[in-house]
Amino acid sequence: MSWTDQRIIAFDTETTGLNPFDGDRVIEFGAVELTVDAEYRVTAVAAHDWLINPDVPIPREVTRVTGIKDEDLLGKPSFSKLAKEIHGLLEGAVLVAHNLAFDLAFLRLEFERCGLNWPKTVAEVDTLHISRAKMTDQNKHNLGHVCGLLGVPLDNAHRATDDAEACGRVLLEFARRFNAPQSLDEMIIWADAVGPPPDTGHIGIGDDGMPYFLEGDRKGERVDQHPDHLQWMTMALVRNGDEWQKCYPPALHEWIKRWLRARASGRFRANPRGGGPRDWGLDPAPWRA
Repeated sequence: MSWTDQRIIAFDTETTGLNPFDGDRVIEFGAVELTVDAEYRVTAVAAHDWLINPDVPIPREVTRVTGIKDEDLLGKPSFSKLAKEIHGLLEGAVLVAHNLAFDLAFLRLEFERCGLNWPKTVAEVDTLHISRAKMTDQNKHNLGHVCGLLGVPLDNAHRATDDAEACGRVLLEFARRFNAPQSLDEMIIWADAVGPPPDTGHIGIGDDGMPYFLEGDRKGERVDQHPDHLQWMTMALVRNGDEWQKCYPPALHEWIKRWLRARASGRFRANPRGGGPRDWGLDPAPWRA
């Protein structure tokens, strides 16, 4: 299955601050659906953009960066009024964002307030990860800098739809320059993206679309609640005769590493002394099948 045959949705959010767990809210959601040919060329673009009333004041620093003012949001719908439409747009797509965990954390909490789970997606790709992996000579990897290096236009930075389209085109430019595979499964590995857990019997997707432990002391518990245990699973050894061997198969090790990297890439610091999801800087919205 080729990933270019899937619906590709690049998206971005503008928010009242950097910490969704302490009350910051989404004030703009923008997404573009990119139709792409086998050479990773864009053949069509469908844009979606909503200004959203967060029912809290917008800090002056946010207005300075985005240009969005309190008066711009008067009369605009709350997220709850748009939740099903945004949810339907993201459902069943390859999602692309720059610093994906940041946007996922905000959107997951907004959906949760409306009684919705994170939509079921095909894959979730972070162009920030790709930039760091493919352009190791660069010290900066923010979207504007990456666009400049790749020749991708970004005329209205820090507005959601413009950033979203630039992000989608950055993915395609990376795909051309660094020979991304056509296969969906291979592309997920190439992009250090998040896909489904391997079928090893240790982690699986629950009825709510969230990854759960299938065995051991944490059987039946969500993996995002135990990032410390996930990390331990990549290191756990068992004695087999005179040798020590890994407890878990390599495919599961790789999935866990990608999942932790993807979920710990948001714009807040991880606490090395803690063991909970927030201490790790995790986005608590795991991948959905």
